[in-house]
Formats: sequence, structure tokens, C-alpha cells
Amino acid sequence: MTQKIEKIEEVINESSFFEEVVKFINIKLYENEAGTIVITIGFVLLVFISFILTNIILSLFRRMVTRKLPEDDKVKFVTVFSFSRWFIYVIVLLIAFSTVGINVNAVLAASAGLLIGIGLALQTLFQDIISGIFILIDQSVHVGDIIELEGKVGRVDEIKLRTTRAVTVDNKVLIIPNHLYLTNSLYNWTQNGTTTRESVSVGVAYGSDVQLVKKLLIEAANSHPQVLNKLETKVQFVDFGDSSLNFKVVFTLADSFNARIPQSDIRFEIDRLFRENNISIPFPQRDIHIIKK
Repeated sequence: MTQKIEKIEEVINESSFFEEVVKFINIKLYENEAGTIVITIGFVLLVFISFILTNIILSLFRRMVTRKLPEDDKVKFVTVFSFSRWFIYVIVLLIAFSTVGINVNAVLAASAGLLIGIGLALQTLFQDIISGIFILIDQSVHVGDIIELEGKVGRVDEIKLRTTRAVTVDNKVLIIPNHLYLTNSLYNWTQNGTTTRESVSVGVAYGSDVQLVKKLLIEAANSHPQVLNKLETKVQFVDFGDSSLNFKVVFTLADSFNARIPQSDIRFEIDRLFRENNISIPFPQRDIHIIKK
């Protein structure tokens, strides 16, 4: 009997403690005259817990995204993510206000017109920033890559949120807006490695010994010290031109960014070998027929 009484007392004490907690949560901190808006301690605690959970979820998302990013790209992504986090906090706060009866439609309506105006004015800026985030996440371009965009070739020196900085062969700086990566075809010369296949084209006169031409072109290309994998040097008979037989010698280089230097040297060597072997490089010719009436 005594044990039953003690259990009943425990239940009463527990229920009274729960009632006290409920009373404490329901304490009103603010109530308007109409009674439509009531802010209690429970509401404040709910907002606080919502912010904590939101922060935990965002932190997990940030860690998941930046786990495989290089250190420089990780710092840039965290900077952008910090701004986005405040935007999400504002959304959570508006949702919380809406649950207690505060009319947030007026705030949303007023901010909508403002945001549309800002969005139109800063449309390109937002495109650049979003594209920069995609570049950091997608890892399609890295610092040191050689890229070709809209006919311009440069080595990537720095990737920022809005622009990418690249340096051309002539040591000129290219400032590329990041949105161009989404609207244009990008050629990454070094995506598959540092070695690339380059070529030199030449035309010879009709009647030339094409096998000798092939031999001399391979010899000229392989004589250059920067040409790799000598066995992979190939000659292509491209076409029968209007005034010449067109050939292309294809070879492998380790530094495609400075390919124009070995290409020039190979052209010098081709000209020398052709002169020694009486292979002529023709100039465009036209036959003119004069008809007398």
C-alpha cells in the first residue's frame, strides 16, 4: 500500500512539473490589442531551436560540398555560402512570424518589387556569381589549365567568384566573366593532361613525290627537341587543293601553351629539307583565258 502511495505521489509530482513547464512556455511576452498576435516564451524557444537546426543542416551541407575542393576554392565557396546563410535565416524568421499570426505578406510584397528591380539591374552580376559557384563545385576549370574561349587562349591564373583571370601567350591578361562558361563552348586544352597534339600544315606542288614529302615532314617534326613520342608523329594527306597537295604533320608537345615556338622551328626545318630535295611550295595560280571576238 505504501509503495502505491509513493508511485501516485511521483506521478503527481511529474504532472505538476509538466504543468509548470507548460505554464512557463505559455507566458506571453507580447500581445496586440486585437489578440491576433501573441508572442510567448515557447515561440522564442521555437525560433531559437529552428535557427540551431538550420545552422547544423547548413554546416553539414557546406562540409559535404567543400570536402573535395582545393583550399583556395574552399575559402571562396565559404565566403559566398556565408552570404547565402543570412538569406536562409531571414526566410526561417519570416516563416516563424507567419505561424504566430504576423502578416508577412506586406513585407514580401514590398520586398518583391525591390528585389525584381535589383535583380534586373544586377542580372549579369548574379549570373557571374552563380557561374563562379558552379565552376568551384564542378571543378571543370582549375588554376593552371589552358583554356580557349571565344577564340582567345590563356592559362588560368586565378578563379574568382565573378571573373576568371587568364594570361595569354603574349603575357596579356584576360578578364573573363564567369557567365561566359555557361553560354559558350569552353575548350580545356589540359583537362586530359599536359601533353597535346599539335600540327603544321603545308602544301606542295602537283607532281611531287608524296612519299618523300611524308618522310621529310616526319623528319622535320622529330628533329625538334620538344616533340615527344617520336613514333606517334603522323602525316595526313589532307586534300587536293586548287594549286597544291595539302599535308599536315601531327606531333605531340608537352607545353601546348607555347606551341607556336616549336611550330615555327619545324616550319623552318621543313623549308630547308624541301629546298634540299627539290620539293616546291607553290603559290596560288590561276589560268586566264582571253577570248578575242
